[in-house]
Amino acid sequence: MTYVKETTVVELDGNQLNRENLKLIMDRKVKCEISKDAMLRVEESYNRVQERVSSGEVIYGVNTGFGKLSDVRIDDKDVEQLQINLLRADAVGVGDPLPTPVVRAMLVLRANALARGYSGIHPKTLQTLVDFINLGIHPVIPCKGSLGASGDLAPLSHMALVLIGEGRAEYQGEVLPGSKALARAGLSPVRLGPKEGLALINGTQAMTGVGVIALTEAEHLGLAADMAACLTMEALQGIISAFDPDLVATRPHKEQEMVASRIRKWLTGSKRVSEQGELRMQDAYSIRCIPQVHGASWQAVHYVDERLNIEMNATTDNPVVLDDGRILSGGQFHGQPIALSMDFLKTACAEWANISERRIERLVNPQLSGLSPFLANDPGLECGLMIPQYVAAALVSENKVLAHPACVDSIPSSANQEDHVSMGTIAARQVREMINNAAHVIAIEMICASQAIFLQQAEEDLAPLTRQHLEWVREIIQPITQDTSIHEQIEQLAKKILAEPTL
Repeated sequence: MTYVKETTVVELDGNQLNRENLKLIMDRKVKCEISKDAMLRVEESYNRVQERVSSGEVIYGVNTGFGKLSDVRIDDKDVEQLQINLLRADAVGVGDPLPTPVVRAMLVLRANALARGYSGIHPKTLQTLVDFINLGIHPVIPCKGSLGASGDLAPLSHMALVLIGEGRAEYQGEVLPGSKALARAGLSPVRLGPKEGLALINGTQAMTGVGVIALTEAEHLGLAADMAACLTMEALQGIISAFDPDLVATRPHKEQEMVASRIRKWLTGSKRVSEQGELRMQDAYSIRCIPQVHGASWQAVHYVDERLNIEMNATTDNPVVLDDGRILSGGQFHGQPIALSMDFLKTACAEWANISERRIERLVNPQLSGLSPFLANDPGLECGLMIPQYVAAALVSENKVLAHPACVDSIPSSANQEDHVSMGTIAARQVREMINNAAHVIAIEMICASQAIFLQQAEEDLAPLTRQHLEWVREIIQPITQDTSIHEQIEQLAKKILAEPTL
C-alpha cells in the first residue's frame, strides 16, 4: 500500500499494512476501515466455524477447553460462556499500563490480522475493534505478564475485555470501566460467538506493537549515532582516510558502506578532519571502526524491519480457519520470530551506545584528546563534563545487563502443554528501555563534542553539514562557560534524538 499525503482513511485488508500507515493511525492523523473484500473473507471464515460447530465437530477452543484442558469437551450451551471465561481468566497482567501509542498499535495490528479472514471472528466484532481505533477508546493494558507464545494472552485479554463491556479503558482523557467507555462513545458491548474470544487474544500484537515503535526509535538513534560520530571527528580531527570508499568496498557489507558514505558526505568541506599520516597514522577503534560497528547495528535494524513487516500482515491465531474449510491447530501464535528480532535489536542498540561512550572518554580525557581536562573552562575549580561520562558509563553498563537474550529463557506453562515460549514481549519492552538509555549516551557525546569544538573555537572550520548538526544540538544546549547542571538538556536532547530523525 502506497501512502498518499491526501489519504484520510487507511484500508486494512490483512496484507498491505506498513509502518508508515500504522504510525499515521497511531498518531490519529487518519482513520482506518476494513476493506470490502477483507470483510467478505471475515464473514466467510465466521460462517465456516458456525457450520462446523453445527455439525457437531469438536474444534479446539470452540467447544473444548484451552491449553492442557484441550481434551475437555464443552457442552453446546456453554460455548459462548467459554469465550467470556477465557477473556476474564486471562486478563491478569501486572505492571504499569502500556503507553497509548502501543495500545493503538495493538488495536490496529489485531484488526489487520483478523481482516485476513482466517480467525473465524464475526464482522461486527471486528468492526467494533475498528471503532475503538477511530473513536479513541484505549483499553488499559498492563505491560507485564505475556510469555510471548499462545499469543500475547494477558495483554490482548485486557484489550478484548473492553469489547464485551468489562475491563477499563481511557476515553477522552478519562479512565473508565469498559461499559461506561463504550456507552460514552455510543457503542454497545459485543456478544461473543464460538471462537471469538480466542481469536481476539491469540496473537503477537503486543510484542509487535512495541517492536514497531522501537524500530522507528532505533532508526532515529542510529542516525543520531552517526551524527554524534561526525561531531566527535571534527572535535578530535579524526582521520577521514579510514572511510575511503575504495577501502570500505573491499569488505562489501552494504550497511558498512552506507555508514561510511554518510560520514564522508557529512564531513565534506571540513577543515578539521585529517588524512592518514598528517597528524597521526591511525585513530582509535572507536573512531576508525565507526563504519564497521555502526554498520553492523544497521544490519540488525534492516533484519528486524523485514521480520516486522511480515508479522504485521500475518495470521497469528490458533486454530486457523483455512480457505478450504479445514480448521487446523498449529503454532502460528509463537512469538519466536519477533523475540529473536527484538533480542537482535537490543544488541544493536547497546553497541551504538557502547562505542559512543568510548568516544566520550576520548573527548573528556586530556591524555587522549590533548584538550582541557573534562572540557572544563577552568579545570580544578570546575569539573566540566567529568560526570556526564560517568552517567554514560552507567547507562552502557545497564544496557549490557538488559541485552541478555530474553528468548533463551523459556519457562513451561499450562501443565507442560506449552513447554516452550518466546518471552518476545519482554524483549520488546527491554529494547525500548535500552534505546532510551542509548539516546542519553549519544546526547552526552553530542554535548561533549560540541563543547570541544567551542573550546577550540573551531566552528568556522566545520563541514557545512556538521555545522548544521552543531546548530541542531545547540537548539537544546549552548556552549558551557561555567559549571552548571545540564540534566535537563541531556533529557531534552535524548527525547529530540528519538522523536525526530537528524539530517
